[in-house]
Amino acid sequence: MSFNSPSSRVGWLILIFILPLILVTACRRIGAGNYETPTYGVLQSDGPYEIRDYPASTLVSTTAQKRGENGAFMRLFHFISGRNEKSEKIAMTVPVLMSGSTPETMSFVMPARVVKNGVPNPSDPSLNITAMPGGHYAAYRFSGRARQAQFGESVSKLQTWMMRHDLSPIGSPVLAVYDPPWTPGFMRHNEVLIPLASTR
Repeated sequence: MSFNSPSSRVGWLILIFILPLILVTACRRIGAGNYETPTYGVLQSDGPYEIRDYPASTLVSTTAQKRGENGAFMRLFHFISGRNEKSEKIAMTVPVLMSGSTPETMSFVMPARVVKNGVPNPSDPSLNITAMPGGHYAAYRFSGRARQAQFGESVSKLQTWMMRHDLSPIGSPVLAVYDPPWTPGFMRHNEVLIPLASTR
């Protein structure tokens, strides 16, 4: 069958339009859409920028020598897979949080059910139970792989927006990553969060 035949052209058009739809659907099914995320209220919205009101969250954290280090992620993953004092399996949540520079802190947010019943102590001494304070946060959403340069650019954009709105930071920027590594860059959901003095 010739590529130039009507039936061949129709077949290629179907592939061109249907395959991306299948890819998007698959990534969403195995991506952030299936995981618990922290609840928050939106106090102000301006395109990719928001001011949010978060409740306090309980985290399990460890350090990484560079952004997104696989070893740090796997230590946290082993914890929720049962390497804890209760041998309890804990559901994955999103986003994965990263803060600081070198070493960097990587954290998983604990599900509400686990927090209510008591977070088990980690078996790995390099992990710690920590907290993300509740309060107001400025947020900026961006796509891509959240590499160091892109994270820095996103922080600068959020800080510029905060200055225009007379918002005062009271802490360092946090990177929030919502998607697994296989999600295409243009579909990825990342955020920069910066804690604020109360906006009320």
